[in-house]
Amino acid sequence: MWWFQQGLSFLPSALVIWTAAAFIFSYITAITLHHVDPVLPYISDTGTVAPEKCLFGAMLNIAAVLCIATIYVRYKQVHALNPEENRIIRLNKAGLVLGLLSCLGLSLVANFQKTTFFAVHVCGAVLTFGVGSLYMFVQTILSYQMQPKIHGKQVFWIRLSLVIWCGVSAFSMLTCSSLLYNGSFGADIVQKLHWNPEDKGYVLHMITTAAEWSMSLSFFGFFLTYIRDFQKISLRVEATLHGLTLYDTAPCPVNNERTWLLSRDV
Repeated sequence: MWWFQQGLSFLPSALVIWTAAAFIFSYITAITLHHVDPVLPYISDTGTVAPEKCLFGAMLNIAAVLCIATIYVRYKQVHALNPEENRIIRLNKAGLVLGLLSCLGLSLVANFQKTTFFAVHVCGAVLTFGVGSLYMFVQTILSYQMQPKIHGKQVFWIRLSLVIWCGVSAFSMLTCSSLLYNGSFGADIVQKLHWNPEDKGYVLHMITTAAEWSMSLSFFGFFLTYIRDFQKISLRVEATLHGLTLYDTAPCPVNNERTWLLSRDV
């Protein structure tokens, strides 16, 4: 059996591969059509102009669904491993809420372009990266709480390193983007897709875009740490019938049906 066939390990793998493909395909298309500069454009700039914005939006919407599934499976796994630990249960619920909000932000970023709906796009970016960073932080705390009983210390240290990486990138992006968009470099900077080294704010722009790509890589790395955990979990759906027909009649007891959801591995 291949590693991605064990449990639900294909979920985080598919999430990272699909999201990376969305970034790469939209970047290649935007570069080929000369819609953006080849050196470190904003990720969202590569999905601003048609036709790449159609590809960018469609693929990131699917990525958001994969992310929701991954976050939910992680929530159910932690809950099953710690059914009586109140502190872990609260953190786990907080992580679920933060993760779902981050997925909502990803969908907003995908469907509302920066040059058209700037406020909505920024709101989506804050949810995706800001709230997503908090989700990573909560999951790292959970990893600390569950070691060494549930898993080894190595997983915790890897996730902590990725959270620190993400935090440094987030601080750099927030600081430089705040300076870049405070109005000192012109009101049309939001619509700007091509940059020259002679342009005002060029250095701040490059630091911001580099930090954005760096944050994305830290997210990819964090979700890849779920692969080993997800090899040891599977989900099933249980259908409870309240009658033998679908007519409005008095219910009668019938046998319940249990079917595996996505995986048969225990």
